[in-house]
Amino acid sequence: MKILDRINLSIFRFILFFTLLLSINGLSQKIETTHQLFSDQVKELLRHRIETSGNPPKISVGEEIIHSSLMLPLFYEQRTFIPAWIGANGPLPHVNDFLHAVHNANEHGMRPNDYHFQKIESILEEINKNRKQKSPLNPGRSVDLDLLLTDSFLVYASHLLAGRVNPQTFDPEWHANRREMHLVRLLEKSLEENNIQKSLESLLPFYVGYHDLKQTFMKYQKIAAQGGWPTIQASYSIKKDDMGERVERLRERLIITDNLKSETVSDPTIFDESLEQAVYKFQQRHGLAVDGIVGPDTLAALNVPIEQRISQIELNLERWRWLPQNLGENYILVNIANFELDVIEESHTIMTMRAVVGKTYRRTPVFSDKITYLVINPSWLIPPSIAVQDILPQIKKDPEYLSRQNIKVLIGWGADAKEIDPKNINWTALSPKEFPYRFIQEPGPLNSLGKIKFMFPNKFNVYLHDTPAKDLFGKSSREFSSGCIRIEKPLELAEYVLREDTKWTKEAILIAVKKGTEQTIRLPQPIPIHLLYWTAWVDQDGTLQFRNDIYGRDTLLKKALEKEPPCFDKD
Repeated sequence: MKILDRINLSIFRFILFFTLLLSINGLSQKIETTHQLFSDQVKELLRHRIETSGNPPKISVGEEIIHSSLMLPLFYEQRTFIPAWIGANGPLPHVNDFLHAVHNANEHGMRPNDYHFQKIESILEEINKNRKQKSPLNPGRSVDLDLLLTDSFLVYASHLLAGRVNPQTFDPEWHANRREMHLVRLLEKSLEENNIQKSLESLLPFYVGYHDLKQTFMKYQKIAAQGGWPTIQASYSIKKDDMGERVERLRERLIITDNLKSETVSDPTIFDESLEQAVYKFQQRHGLAVDGIVGPDTLAALNVPIEQRISQIELNLERWRWLPQNLGENYILVNIANFELDVIEESHTIMTMRAVVGKTYRRTPVFSDKITYLVINPSWLIPPSIAVQDILPQIKKDPEYLSRQNIKVLIGWGADAKEIDPKNINWTALSPKEFPYRFIQEPGPLNSLGKIKFMFPNKFNVYLHDTPAKDLFGKSSREFSSGCIRIEKPLELAEYVLREDTKWTKEAILIAVKKGTEQTIRLPQPIPIHLLYWTAWVDQDGTLQFRNDIYGRDTLLKKALEKEPPCFDKD
């Protein structure tokens, strides 16, 4: 090829390349302009939707209501209405991360569709379909998606943090110390650091008990998917050496829930020793009388449907989310439904004792506090409700009741209070509505508070105390008190809470008790106490425990959770 021709060819190639470069640059600028126009449209639509939502704000996407009606506008205002989940090319990568987390909400006993899951997936499918057809993104639909995703995050995060419902809205005897966090800041930070899933996981209760219960929840869901367990038909008790089909079904039932190992036996229809041991274990797990015999109570527990047990676990997962951020390094825990008190040190139970709790019509409340002092040989200032409902009828039937019970009668308050001779009072003329007197039971063997009471002053006027009625601790169901908690081992507990005070040894406590005089002792260090109500939990040995809903609190909570998710607009 001639030199001139080569030069011309090079010039032609350069011109072609330069023209192509200009064309690409122009196309790039055009695309950039289009993207900017789309972003501006979405921003303006977002601003318009929020600013015209009214006061208080009411925003919806079709039939989907935006529940975080206060937090969501604040979130967008702080970011000058820049969308959080949608870019110029469509949904951003962290959308999939978030949806994966919401999809797994059922592992925590929550429903993904409470967080717009189905509607969000529907819009994403619509966007993907338009992409395949090379249709431009719809700014209005993009706004819908962004609003739903933001609301989904804020509501789901609030539920992980503090529970789906506030127990105080349906149970005045339940005071929850729920955790709080600025969720708008959390969302903004999660988007900046691209760690949506990790942020949500950080909101979960960090207690081992919660995560163990969650694992059993998933396990029971698998059992349900496999058909659950058989119902055992029996009109009379089943016990060792019995034979028949119902024994075989009992064996099958106990294998499914790991009370009995699945192993080959010569005759599965015989109630042998291994099956008896499995019944013992089942009875212990359900707070029943442990006798190895399948009587009416044990049979009823065996035949509770798997769906009901799953629901029971779900309710107690919710209760874990109502607990404070920190229970304390060392603390006292009373599970009302289990009639038991545990002393916990660094997540390990170091002392356990049986407890008596309030009757069904004088229920022990749920709350957290700190024990600050104890009283040896306490007198009992009888609450007005007990005075008129319990004591007054006894006096009307038996004029000597007060003297036998070592109860004094007072009128007036403080320095003006005076003791009255009960013989000078016409008790039959008194009624609960017009009752001017107060009763105080003096220290002694008949005192209802026993030898020691442990005080954590609270609005419910509830505390721990000893009792002269020791026989009640032998009952499997122990709801006999008027709301306070009677404990089986008051001396051991006193020794524990005073362990840092060298002058209050076990011997010193016993000497003070024997003196019979009332004495107040302040604890060297207040100790947290948590009165809880768990009907399903995993103990420190990894065993799933169930208890009866003695106060009907499971029923109340179940009804509350079945409603639409409430708004949660605390920052």
